[in-house]
Amino acid sequence: MAAFAATQFPDPIEPMQTVATEAEEKRYSELQALALDYARTGETESLAQMLRHGLPVNLADAKGNSLLMLASYNGHPDTARMLLEADAAVDRRNDRGQTPLGGVAFKGDEVTAVLLLAHGADIDADNGGGMTPIMFAAMFGRTKVVELLQREGASLRRRNRLGFSANLMVRWSRGLAYLRQKLRLQTDRVIR
Repeated sequence: MAAFAATQFPDPIEPMQTVATEAEEKRYSELQALALDYARTGETESLAQMLRHGLPVNLADAKGNSLLMLASYNGHPDTARMLLEADAAVDRRNDRGQTPLGGVAFKGDEVTAVLLLAHGADIDADNGGGMTPIMFAAMFGRTKVVELLQREGASLRRRNRLGFSANLMVRWSRGLAYLRQKLRLQTDRVIR
């Protein structure tokens, strides 16, 4: 035991610090920008290859928009699916507090909304000001997405910061859709 106590061990190894050169930092920044563009434009395979080589799946731009947010918002469900299968955070918010589901509800993208819900997106997430995805869909006349979110169980009791309920916003949206349809029919009759 005395021999063990007398044994000298080397100092603990210092944690290795990685130092990137300015050129390496610049190149990494360029690759991040390229990945964000790939998500925005739906370049699924190119983006998947970057992920396989170590790019973080939850990479975000300067405004906090993740790769998933960019792909979803810009109407690229195949790219969104690939990101979700690579474990992208389905409810990651941007700097404005918006989720990918809130973005596709605003845009009216029913296909991507179904995909996000299938991967566990919070159907009643507050996307800023108390606005939920169904409220965004209703406010912008995205009736198919409103119907989808209602079928999937979106709350109609939630209220935004102005006190308007989702129920009221959905009813307004339906009323406006009805009026738009009536006006189209009347316009068609006048044109003929």
